Amino acid sequence: MLKAEIQKYTLQFKFEAGTSRGVLRERETWFIKIWDDNRPEIVGIGEAGPLKGISLDDVLDFEKQLSFITSRLLVEGKLVTSNRQLDFLPSIRFGIETALLDLGNGGRRIVFNNKFSLQEAPIPINGLIWMGSKEFMLKQIEEKLEAGFSCLKMKIGAIDFENELEIIHSIRKRFSESEITLRLDANGAFKPENALEKLDRLAQFRIHSIEQPIAQNQWIEMAQLCAKTPIPIALDEELIGIYDLQKAFLLDSIKPQYIILKPTLVGGFAMCDEWIELSEQRGIDWWITSALESNIGLNAICQYTYSKIQNRTAMPQGLGTGGLYLNNIDSPLQIQKGTIRSVIS
Repeated sequence: MLKAEIQKYTLQFKFEAGTSRGVLRERETWFIKIWDDNRPEIVGIGEAGPLKGISLDDVLDFEKQLSFITSRLLVEGKLVTSNRQLDFLPSIRFGIETALLDLGNGGRRIVFNNKFSLQEAPIPINGLIWMGSKEFMLKQIEEKLEAGFSCLKMKIGAIDFENELEIIHSIRKRFSESEITLRLDANGAFKPENALEKLDRLAQFRIHSIEQPIAQNQWIEMAQLCAKTPIPIALDEELIGIYDLQKAFLLDSIKPQYIILKPTLVGGFAMCDEWIELSEQRGIDWWITSALESNIGLNAICQYTYSKIQNRTAMPQGLGTGGLYLNNIDSPLQIQKGTIRSVIS
């Protein structure tokens, strides 16, 4: 019979991580451990950690719900991750799915057995630039360029827009579009009435894409933006809480240029598979991004990502968030010259 337990863990940021929704200083997450009574030495580990203000399961009684789900696992000896109850608990589904896959592979933190997990192939990633003062953002940019990144993703929307334009302009004066790819993430900071004007001003700097320029659940306005935008738009938060036939309806209604998949937010790997299949049927491209998980969750997402990109020309993925914390779990991952690779022994 399968057994399970949960363990809460609070991650401490190395700096005040600015977003358009506020500043992050710490992040609560929970580890899910699953084992078989017959072989207790083999333990699968997953991570469930809703993002405050974003995740569908960012609720006051999250730990209580997680305990209930894992107690059912104890009683029943198994849990089918396609259970519809888990549609409303996407990070729990992701954590259980990861732990079960890890357990099935011998409890070695190998969730997907492929060239990435076997240390044979890296994944290209973007360097993430957090919001903050102009000086702080420029300092981060210099560090990422020195580290060998050729794709930068800037979070925008928290400081003055004119200052953000100056920062982007300073990059473009030094590096052409062929040398440095620039992505932006507005996290819904723009208003529908001025979003197109801001996109027009940003377009002069040859931006690869912008994530979620306006807040989610404004499908008509977002569809109008996607139809007129001078910069390709990527849906991010818009995918949260969308299941079954709603997925196709959303893609057909908004017609985005890209979608961004975060397993913690959309409900795990099987849900990501559905989004990928539907988007590719419609000629919509995608990439995968972590959502501030510890190295437990990040490792699983990296392995999944490689399983999806190994047979295609891969654009940089959003997987470089493991170095944000003072007290992260020992990492099986290394970032080298704009790529992430596994160092599991």
